[in-house]
Amino acid sequence: MFTFTFSRCQALLRNRRSTEAMPSFIDTLSLRRKSKASFKVAEIDVPSPDSTSLSNDGSNDKPSTQRNKSSSTLSSFFGRAHLLHILLDASLDHKPPFHGHEQRLRPWPYTTTNPETDRDSRRVTASDISASPATETEPATRQTPATSPWAPRVLSVSDGSWVHQKVLLIFGQCADPQQPLDGTLTVHHHQNNFPAQQWPVNDSHFKALVCLQPGPNRLRLEFTSPRLQAPGSNNAHTSWIHINYLPLNDSPPIQLCILLAKDSDETYDAVPERVAKEGNDLAMAIKKFRLCAYLWQAFTAEQMHRQGFGRRCYRYEEEWQLGTLAYKDSEAGTMRNEAKIHVIRLDKTVAEIRDLDLAQQYEGAKRNGELYSIAYDAVLNYFRAQSGRPQYVSCMFMDTKWDKDVGTVRGHAALGGGDDTIKLAIFGSHCLQSYPAHLDEVVPAFSDCTRTDTNHVANDCGEAGSSWEAANIGIGAHLHETGHLLGCPHQESGVMLRDYTTFNRTFVTREPYSTRTRQPGQRLILPQDECEWHRLDTLRFRYHPCFRIPNDPATTDTTTQVWGVENNSILVTNQAGIAWIEFFPEGDDECHHWIEYSEHGTTRSRDRDSDYGPNGPPKQVTLSDQTIKDRLPAEKRGRKLRIDIFSCNGERHEVKDVYSLYSKEARYKLPDGRPGFKSSKLGSSAMEGSQPQEMIFSTAWKQKEPLLSVRIYHGAALDGMEFFYEGGKRLLFGKRGGKEGGDDFALNIWKGETIIDSPSALATTSMASRFSPAMAAVATSTAAKAVLCE
Repeated sequence: MFTFTFSRCQALLRNRRSTEAMPSFIDTLSLRRKSKASFKVAEIDVPSPDSTSLSNDGSNDKPSTQRNKSSSTLSSFFGRAHLLHILLDASLDHKPPFHGHEQRLRPWPYTTTNPETDRDSRRVTASDISASPATETEPATRQTPATSPWAPRVLSVSDGSWVHQKVLLIFGQCADPQQPLDGTLTVHHHQNNFPAQQWPVNDSHFKALVCLQPGPNRLRLEFTSPRLQAPGSNNAHTSWIHINYLPLNDSPPIQLCILLAKDSDETYDAVPERVAKEGNDLAMAIKKFRLCAYLWQAFTAEQMHRQGFGRRCYRYEEEWQLGTLAYKDSEAGTMRNEAKIHVIRLDKTVAEIRDLDLAQQYEGAKRNGELYSIAYDAVLNYFRAQSGRPQYVSCMFMDTKWDKDVGTVRGHAALGGGDDTIKLAIFGSHCLQSYPAHLDEVVPAFSDCTRTDTNHVANDCGEAGSSWEAANIGIGAHLHETGHLLGCPHQESGVMLRDYTTFNRTFVTREPYSTRTRQPGQRLILPQDECEWHRLDTLRFRYHPCFRIPNDPATTDTTTQVWGVENNSILVTNQAGIAWIEFFPEGDDECHHWIEYSEHGTTRSRDRDSDYGPNGPPKQVTLSDQTIKDRLPAEKRGRKLRIDIFSCNGERHEVKDVYSLYSKEARYKLPDGRPGFKSSKLGSSAMEGSQPQEMIFSTAWKQKEPLLSVRIYHGAALDGMEFFYEGGKRLLFGKRGGKEGGDDFALNIWKGETIIDSPSALATTSMASRFSPAMAAVATSTAAKAVLCE
């Protein structure tokens, strides 16, 4: 008896042994794994190794129908091995094994050939691996070949990739998209440590969410279709993919909280049928909110990857608890490490929470922002947060209630923002009944056309007319507010506009009828049809502390400086590197024009790409008047222009009027004949009686006198600074006030300590009650003010 393993088959193929060199009995050996009846579905034999159908260059001249046969139709060991050899090559390249289809399909960025995108992708993969336990010298994971041409092919993630989130979104194809098939994809997780999940395949495309274990994960993907079934045969067409999951512990987590009134009955709005089927208690709310959060995370991680930032994402605080991501886990009581949902009791009653004056959507509300303050105080007390070490918290009010008589949602506000202590997003629970509670329910939840019964639940903003649309609004709008807590403003498109009305498209390949648009849903949803984070949002995430990965360099606490210089230009410097600059002509609330400085030293904008250099983000950028105006449409070039400068350490610096920095009024001729320019103003002139003051430091043109110390005059705000030079000379900038005698900062000139200044800058300032972040080191801080966005 001879046993031929698959690995031996591969070895034979690699060594290209001819059939003549093999024992004669093998030529006539027929190794069938199925009965003869199972082969009646095939009418074409797969060519054997001695066939002349293959040319020298490896191309196959036979009809494509011969190449598209299932492996169950192979009549001999060598016929099967020959097809496996073809599939091995195709699967390793992540391309469909159908010749001539690559150029026609091009299913989106995964198959594009943008050199910069490809370079980004290669760099991120290499750095991710270097940050992992494996080293670059270790051999790459060899992908197991597919078992048939109909086997699933994952396009969104490469075999052997490293990711940093528990739930990973994958997208791919089965069979030939030019001959579309519907069916089912079954995902078998690593060592069966997580229950198998089934996902629909529509027109040969699939999307699935896979749950990963820390470390290496070998996932088995099986495709079945009624059109490919044969009696007595194995109808599953199988492929494998390896994914490595490295959890992150060095970045601050986003905390998830459910807020309860002190006399809450711990239920949320739901129709009677839902209450009878699954309940509407706190335990179910926790399950639904947890899965909602994992959908946010999977969506965000995929968006970061698509936009060239690698497998970068934020994390949640997790704890060992009863697993709820899979329905079978809930039934069996399986323990898993999953996102923790904090339950916080408020000091307010249900009646106080549901007061119409607090309802954001009620036109007559007089205190429609107070729910944010209630949540802020509760979260601050619960987490004991400290200034300068912010907690990132996304909250849901459990006691939200739809009031049919008034026609509004009580106990609900959609707000996000924060200060340097608490970054907070709040939302209501009025759409919660439509959320999925387990991964098994994601596609059913986003396909449920049940009409919204306004006798029991709200139709939020008139855009939640069916169950799947209510899930879209609830999950997507809450993500919008979570974007605010991460520092994202409103954008021209994407989640931070209102594009979350198509949030479902990220997780399904077919869309049901929409009551919002009154049109049938899209038959096939590809990645380019999905909701997305705007490019400027992902740039903010790239340099956000919550999105740090192990191989990121340490950030430096440096500030951005902006000066006017010669030739109608401005000079921008920051030792951490300049990441991007946003332009806001007067009248623009959202950013439509920006310049981006990528990590590979490339200057990118909406209109053009140009090589900047090989040394990464620049530490110094010069923007000429012509460069600025080239970025703006003609009708906006004459308007007052504000710019926001973002550095790689996450700092944002605002210049309210760029043109004023190099206008005639900003120019000054120094006594030695050289030109000088006023700096941007320090302070906001918010204090009554504030007066601007200008000063020229004589060290800008004279031989420098050693600076011995700086005295800071302050109380709760900065009043003035006095500079002491050798020889007794003093320069007072501002006024003496606040703390008597101020605070002195001495410089050890014998050790080379000095203050570096710009030799041609003319300092201009207005002492005010709010001082510049650049002065935070030399003055006491005032109370921070939260910035809220809807």
